[in-house]
Amino acid sequence: MKVIYTDNNATTKVADEVIEEMVPYFGQFYGNPSSMHTFGDQVGKKLKQARQRVADLINADPDEIVFTSCGTESDNSAIFSALNANPDKKQIITSTVEHPAILNLFKFLRDKKGYDAVFVPVDKKGHLDTDMLYDSLSDNTAVVSLMWANNETGVIFPIPEIAKKVTEKGILFHTDAVQAAGKVPIDVKAANMDMLALSGHKIHAPKGIGVLYVKKGLKFHPYLIGGHQEKGRRGGTENTVSIIGLGRACELAAAHLPVMDKEVRQLRDYLQEQLLEKIPSVSVNGDLENRLPNTLSIGFDAVEGESILMLLDKESICASSGSACTSGSLDPSHVLLAMEVPFKSANGTIRFSLSHYNTKEEMDHIVATMVPAIEKLRAMSPFWKDGKMV
Repeated sequence: MKVIYTDNNATTKVADEVIEEMVPYFGQFYGNPSSMHTFGDQVGKKLKQARQRVADLINADPDEIVFTSCGTESDNSAIFSALNANPDKKQIITSTVEHPAILNLFKFLRDKKGYDAVFVPVDKKGHLDTDMLYDSLSDNTAVVSLMWANNETGVIFPIPEIAKKVTEKGILFHTDAVQAAGKVPIDVKAANMDMLALSGHKIHAPKGIGVLYVKKGLKFHPYLIGGHQEKGRRGGTENTVSIIGLGRACELAAAHLPVMDKEVRQLRDYLQEQLLEKIPSVSVNGDLENRLPNTLSIGFDAVEGESILMLLDKESICASSGSACTSGSLDPSHVLLAMEVPFKSANGTIRFSLSHYNTKEEMDHIVATMVPAIEKLRAMSPFWKDGKMV
């Protein structure tokens, strides 16, 4: 049975064009890019091209791109660098709906290192309380870190506006843009961004490669201490093959932005409309307008998300009940709890996240599978009677 993949916020298929670009550097061109000989230098030149391609996606300079192993390393590198640059400042600010790479790091810094961590709340649509954010800024603030777009609901924070206001006060600003990259335009120069994190496997590049954008002139303290690689900002021999693949993926992502904004958005909206029309007691989580074009977080009353996923899996449909990084927990998503989504809906929430590889026929099959699946689960639910929640 053909797999219908709608879990692209968890990871994406490596694009054929990306694989094609990478293959020669597995075997034919295997030199170390830091070596002095021509054989290694030809790999070094390919890395230079990849760095430019990544920079072009976010309107950065190539020298501002630091390659890492993943988005989590990029996030951690940014925060620890900010703290090392401001050793006397003990306040750190983030939101209640961040990815675990930031949320758990801030909790660690609060509980184990004594930092005053401020977790800015969101409202029921997932909008950030910017008034509280700005009121929390002080001379003691070492760094503000906020995600560009939420990985579960797709809700987009006004990051360019926030970054400008934070940096105008001389406070370092970092954004986790892992979910936003390749889905919405990003311009680090226009936003006066200090640091920004990306991850390759969210944009059809391989797993195990990430990016940290570091604004030119910013004092940066490396997270990994070692050799001279990445201009001394990240020690360790470069993951050359994956970097080359990431460069091509960024080039493709830039070209596909109009497709994401129009065609993928239309597919998402079609899926949403069909589910709302054919299944009662269903609600969409988050701001319906200000969200990523590929993401649908939708709750089904009186059923459990895990049970829905099991029935979808039998039809080779891949979706998620939330973030892949928190899927080991049976508790409702911390994002939905922060948004005060009612338990009856939060517990039965499914996230569909699409890509340009998806089709309308696949959406129709999802709907055709979901309708009897929800009916079956509700028939067994003690919270559902006579066609309504009890």
